[in-house]
Amino acid sequence: MTTLELDVPTTDETDAPPALSSGRRTTVLIAMCLALVMVVAGVTMLVNALSLIAEDLELSQARQSWVVDAYALPFAALLMIAGALGDRYGRRGALLTGTVIFGVGSVLSALATSGGELLAFRAITGVGAALIMPGTLSTITSVFPEDRRARAVGIWSGFAMAGGTLGMLGSGLLLQHYWWGSVFVVAALLAVVAFAVIALAVPSTRSSEHVSLDPGGTVLSALAVAAVVFGVIEGPEQGWTSLLTLGSIGVGLLAAAAFVLYELKVDRPLLDPRLFRLRGFGTGSAALLIMFLAAFGFFLVSMQFLQLILGYSPLKAAVALLPQMLVMIPLATFAASLSMRVGQRRLTTLGLVVGAVGMASFVTLDAHSSYWQFLPCMLLVFVGIGLAMTPATTAIVNSLPVAKQGVASAVNDTAREVGGALGVAVLGSAFNTAYRSGITEHLGGLSSGDAEGAREAPAIAFRIARGLGAEGNRLTVATQNAFESGLRAAVLISATLFALAAVYTWWRGQDAAPAPETDDDLDVEAELLAQTSGLALEPATS
Repeated sequence: MTTLELDVPTTDETDAPPALSSGRRTTVLIAMCLALVMVVAGVTMLVNALSLIAEDLELSQARQSWVVDAYALPFAALLMIAGALGDRYGRRGALLTGTVIFGVGSVLSALATSGGELLAFRAITGVGAALIMPGTLSTITSVFPEDRRARAVGIWSGFAMAGGTLGMLGSGLLLQHYWWGSVFVVAALLAVVAFAVIALAVPSTRSSEHVSLDPGGTVLSALAVAAVVFGVIEGPEQGWTSLLTLGSIGVGLLAAAAFVLYELKVDRPLLDPRLFRLRGFGTGSAALLIMFLAAFGFFLVSMQFLQLILGYSPLKAAVALLPQMLVMIPLATFAASLSMRVGQRRLTTLGLVVGAVGMASFVTLDAHSSYWQFLPCMLLVFVGIGLAMTPATTAIVNSLPVAKQGVASAVNDTAREVGGALGVAVLGSAFNTAYRSGITEHLGGLSSGDAEGAREAPAIAFRIARGLGAEGNRLTVATQNAFESGLRAAVLISATLFALAAVYTWWRGQDAAPAPETDDDLDVEAELLAQTSGLALEPATS
């Protein structure tokens, strides 16, 4: 039987938060949020610049998709091993190394002269992002004492979601005045600033226990995540029943099953699968996966609504999304203290229910809706995410002792990244399927090229309609109606997933309980957990 310390953290002095002043801890938090925003904005800044890049480098639609995904794939696949490296060799070192790689990749991306070069350089940047991301949260949880940790995690959670909006806003401003490479230059400058602050202010923390890098588990986990994400990304392009899509997802699922079986047999696994039997660890991971799936799907659909239906420019659309950030960051911070009073399970469930209501409310929008009808729907969604994200993240990191925070952070980040990739692919596919079903019957009379283009995307359909003059009114109305069908399909799936996650969290979640008062209480807690998880646990000393 494997002996594993979890859930009841030890009080070993090497795992205690370093003795830092309050001001120094605040500086550490600022540095981690800066690094976090830099990584998250790395995707949305590129998306805003993609049309200009495609025109300059002559990229096909498929190659454009891979310019974005070349960053996401190594990022998601390497998070687990990156967290383990930080735990073993030092989180500060992983952060510094990651910012250097991220900065170099960004500079090279700005200088790319072909699509192939840009793909390679974005992949390099994704490797840097994978080294940075787990270190941001695990450093916070290692530096802040328990009584201040929840609030710090809340601030981190707010910036984790807001980074996407900040990236869109910043890139929109840059692209109005400079060439597309400016978004990568600014990313490189952010990396320089982050490196300097980390080097000067962030202390070195690492696990007090020996952390195995587990080569077998590392390869299997990277293969599982990469293959599934690859298949999900290619699904909308190649078709969900294509050999490439099904084969990739099948390989990923087989690798995931092999990973679970392998990790159950090794003495020092990269990630013990039985950790997911811990209520906080399992429900927190599931809640974050669903939240980021819904949120990235929301960005995909809402940007099209703002630009195609309301006629906003990319910059104006980014500004229109700012209220969600202004609401979510303070709410995510407030949720830290609120969860201590009402409990993590209750608050996470409440947030997921509010998010479900917000997503469902989008079905009331149509081609004649205004921004002021869009705004309350958006705010409901992000009020829900703001309430649920912090307690879900806290549930994950509090499930493991400080020595294992790199693994906890990597699981947290992997849930977010895989959820985001699934959100864009699954909800995007639902939108496209409903849109094409609604538009196809109205394409009679168009040339084969125009009909195929209008079926491909609403943006193309609206452009074709404008070129037809008065005859294009019928196509415009049909495109608007088909867009509404796609919007409803995507948001109803998202609302359903939110609701299912709320039910699961309420059923399986665990509210933070008061600390046991005696050693006997600790022994009982450890014994009960051992019975439910199959692990022999070593209870903490008081």
